[in-house]
Amino acid sequence: MTETIGWAEAALLGVLQGMTEFLPVSSSGHLVLGQAALGLAEPQVLFDILVHVGTLAAVLYFYGRDALRILRAWLLSLAGKPGDRASAHTGWLILLGTVPAGIVGVLFEDFIEGLFASPRMTSLALLATGALLFFGKSPTGDGRGEAELTWRDALVIGAFQALAIVPGISRSGSTITSALFLGIDREMAARFSFLLSIPAIGGALLLKARHLAAVSPAEMAPFIVGTLAAAAAGVFALAWLLRVVRRGNLRGFAYYCWAVGILGILFF
Repeated sequence: MTETIGWAEAALLGVLQGMTEFLPVSSSGHLVLGQAALGLAEPQVLFDILVHVGTLAAVLYFYGRDALRILRAWLLSLAGKPGDRASAHTGWLILLGTVPAGIVGVLFEDFIEGLFASPRMTSLALLATGALLFFGKSPTGDGRGEAELTWRDALVIGAFQALAIVPGISRSGSTITSALFLGIDREMAARFSFLLSIPAIGGALLLKARHLAAVSPAEMAPFIVGTLAAAAAGVFALAWLLRVVRRGNLRGFAYYCWAVGILGILFF
């Protein structure tokens, strides 16, 4: 078994990450199973974080203007200046929704890293994701928009995002499904989910940044290839998911999660 990721493996895993980050099928789960299938001896946690940065670029491609509008309004609210209060309110909700994942990530960092070394546990988590998608509430009619989001919405969605730190639990699937359950409009559910991913991914990168010093330039090159591949694939996957969310529910992805989970249990 190999201990490092080569160029071909990095590109393949980057595309896998980009395609599965936004679809409700758990990109981290696919990375764990993909790395195990490629014979990587150790979980490449830093690589996982960097390819998530690639998909963050895809989020900014679609929601960059929203993110800048919200950030500007939030900073003005800190300075006590009047401005776009609705956007500032959303900024505070995103910050609040980030807290659960931040607490879990800091307090249980070692335990979570251990889960990345367990393809079997990841496969079981994929089965749980399938159940969440299958039994989740189907969007009907018009839901609540950005101006009607509450602190309770942010905490509930943030708690599901914290749960998705476990590989195999889909971040997009759990947060969008929980938002729909709370009665939030389907497009707003997707928008808030992906805006919420920005500080979560940024925080995870800061938490792992200390490992960058131990990575040689030769080792970093494949990581960069994987990050770029994830960004390119992520743009296509996010565009597809937004069309799916507008048309209806996410139940069809449950069958895929169950199939991959069962195969993972049998194979590993």
